[in-house]
Amino acid sequence: MDTYTPEQIAERLQVLRREHRQLDTEIERMAANGEDELEAKRLKRRKLQLKDCIAKLEDMQIPDEPA
Repeated sequence: MDTYTPEQIAERLQVLRREHRQLDTEIERMAANGEDELEAKRLKRRKLQLKDCIAKLEDMQIPDEPA
């Protein structure tokens, strides 16, 4: 398994959160204009993937507690 420094995790989180916000904006714009539903579904799926990645990285930031 890859190991990341806290700085790398924070950087990656920042990038993923930015992309997540951009997708949200794009999905809202497409819905308002009645554009391609198939493309909107694809964007929503990507947004959910990003959310999962963000959650995993956030979990990596939490230090393990000794038993």
